Amino acid sequence: MKSLGSIRRSFEPWNDPDQRPYIAFENITKKFGDFVAVKDLTLHIYQKEFFALLGGSGCGKSTLLRMLAGFENPTDGQILLDGENMAGVPPYKRPVNMMFQSYALFPHMSVEKNIAFGLKQDGMAKSEIEDRVSDMLKLVKLDQFGKRKPHQLSGGQRQRVALARSIAKRPKVLLLDEPLGALDKKLREETQFELMDLQQDLGLTFLVVTHDQEEAMTMADRIAVMDLGRIVQIGTPVETYEAPKSEFVASFIGDINLFRGEVTGISDGVADIETADGMHIRSETAQPLQAGQKVSFAIRPEKLRVSRIKPEGGINAASGEVWDIGYLGDMTVFHVKLGNGEIVKASLLNAVRTVEDPIGYDEEIWVCFNTDGGVVLGS
Repeated sequence: MKSLGSIRRSFEPWNDPDQRPYIAFENITKKFGDFVAVKDLTLHIYQKEFFALLGGSGCGKSTLLRMLAGFENPTDGQILLDGENMAGVPPYKRPVNMMFQSYALFPHMSVEKNIAFGLKQDGMAKSEIEDRVSDMLKLVKLDQFGKRKPHQLSGGQRQRVALARSIAKRPKVLLLDEPLGALDKKLREETQFELMDLQQDLGLTFLVVTHDQEEAMTMADRIAVMDLGRIVQIGTPVETYEAPKSEFVASFIGDINLFRGEVTGISDGVADIETADGMHIRSETAQPLQAGQKVSFAIRPEKLRVSRIKPEGGINAASGEVWDIGYLGDMTVFHVKLGNGEIVKASLLNAVRTVEDPIGYDEEIWVCFNTDGGVVLGS
């Protein structure tokens, strides 16, 4: 069976018509005065799903999270959680908990007391609190740090305390607002996998808000890309990356090269496209295109090859000059200036330590790609 890319787990209740959404945003609109933060948005999230809301600042993703938590009320529409309408239900009575970007730990309390705080507020028995706190500390691998204060912990450890406190009350849904933003790159990458494992171990539904595309693609089962209060695409990380439905999604998630042109022919799911500067592109596509239609062709840098030798046929190839070279360790990125002045990016995996006669600055080279390397986007 052919797939767009790797499959993390065989979990896709959204494709099962018999599955009922666990969280349902139905025609939600949220206005702040004249400003519309969320516009007639409908979104369904399923039980035990790790779902990400991805978008830039001001796109409405945090507003959506706060409405589910009960900190904001929708102007129009309704929010259902496990079939129950959340209208009028105060935040403290909702079966959700929220982990904030700032962590919001009490600086004068020990780690144990921070985790126990919500349990005490709920009137849980002291012995049960002690057992629950002990379990949470072991879960986040901080069982040796219970007596410490937050200022005695690293950023990653404080993040784990906040996470332990969030799940100590065993909510049905955990909401995470930019949860890893305060961590350095290496720790953030490590914590992403820890969150994935923890979510599956607990069997909870996670809804994370982030502007970090790599974070969303690493952790989430599905991603909703948002722009100007609307969802512009929902899909698995692979679908969103490999099959964007618009130039916005293609550009927002990862690096992309865009070529604009006109369809000159289409046959058996393969389109021929001519760009304004005479480049001939041939691409597989499922879109119902017509000759003469204006389209864009989007292709990722890693799908491009670079060569000093002109490929045979001249299809899916363009010549240019090496403008910049970036060595990133695992890969090398070439910026190639084409004849029309446009810059394209091509990334080459550094699979070996040494390279004979490497391509250098100012060289005239060819960039080329396969017919299944990119995606055609309608105008």
